[in-house]
Amino acid sequence: MSLNSLRERLIERLTPAGAWTPDGLPDRSDYDLNPDAPRSPRTLRPAAVLVPVIARPEGASVLLTRRSDTLASHTGQIAFPGGRLDPGETAVQAALREAREEVALDPASVEVLGVGDGYETVTGFLVTPVIGWLAEPPVVSPSPDEVAEVFEAPWDFLMDPANHRRDFLEPESGPRRWFWAMPWRERYIWGATASILRALHARLYGDEARPGAAVGEDAA
Repeated sequence: MSLNSLRERLIERLTPAGAWTPDGLPDRSDYDLNPDAPRSPRTLRPAAVLVPVIARPEGASVLLTRRSDTLASHTGQIAFPGGRLDPGETAVQAALREAREEVALDPASVEVLGVGDGYETVTGFLVTPVIGWLAEPPVVSPSPDEVAEVFEAPWDFLMDPANHRRDFLEPESGPRRWFWAMPWRERYIWGATASILRALHARLYGDEARPGAAVGEDAA
């Protein structure tokens, strides 16, 4: 069980990368918790993120970044490596390219296992999560213009619904905005990143009679 069972579960329950199409529709969105938020018709811009699952001997972990404080948007937020697709790119190609640019992750070290649920952001992106398997802990180097920090969070923590909580922002004008959050140590994982992880949990463990035990077996 453990790492082998997790890898097999990911392959079995993710959508094969070859089945991805650029005209897909989002399965989840920022609006799931905010159904009354204003929403105008628009064409979503395609983007992709890499969800790197690292097969550490002591248990699986997920590589995450903290965005640079000098960026024009989403400064300091916890994120996956990723960004918008270049013309003609697939989601896998974009996710691997962005991971190389942001943290110098070698694409050859990543085994792409599949893609998760497409996610619509309030900023107008359709984000495809590309789940990658790293058999060895990677050597990474953050690009200072984009990434302030690279760190790992334990798989079993991220996949435990007890650590998924609904938080909200109270803007000066407009309705309260709800979002998912998974605070881990001093890092506040929230928004689209937390929602993508929560959607991954639902896909992998949603039909398990004892999902906590299944997560524990995978992470051990």
